[in-house]
Amino acid sequence: MSAETTRPLLLIDVDGVLNPFRRPGPEWFRTKCSADGRSYNMLLNPAHGPKLLDLAATVGCDLVWATTWEHDANTEISPKIGLPELPVIEVDRDNRWRDRGVDVMFKTPHVADWVKGRPFVWLDDDLTDLDEAYLREHEGVGDFLVIHVDGQFGLTDGDLVEATVWLIEHGSPAGEQS
Repeated sequence: MSAETTRPLLLIDVDGVLNPFRRPGPEWFRTKCSADGRSYNMLLNPAHGPKLLDLAATVGCDLVWATTWEHDANTEISPKIGLPELPVIEVDRDNRWRDRGVDVMFKTPHVADWVKGRPFVWLDDDLTDLDEAYLREHEGVGDFLVIHVDGQFGLTDGDLVEATVWLIEHGSPAGEQS
């Protein structure tokens, strides 16, 4: 396997993680973002992009969108917080409300299929123990950590420290490049 296919992943949700449900502090700014022809009021923190990039460089991981924003995250969110274009896990957002016959969040099966054994940390506000159990039992999912971001406050420095520590312990050597 190449270094590119073994580097750990940091999976990033938008709503509740980068866009909290209330404004946690003055560093957060109000903006509008569009997806599927609709405009949404957002709260974003410009420090998140540099912090995520620093984390990725420090631990040698790849940042990946795991959000219903899908590719719109690259055009609407990334430029506003200083992130480059990132890989996207397509989560079938148009069918998110249909019955899937499993009691997990609609994104979880798509993430399980996408990671292909690479260790990962998933920053999300909507995952439950059922999602974690699904991931543990899914063939092709290796080591992972779900960080339950509090959607009222969004991504915190504590969440980033937790991700960093886990990725250093379970991922590639710090700073390893593909």
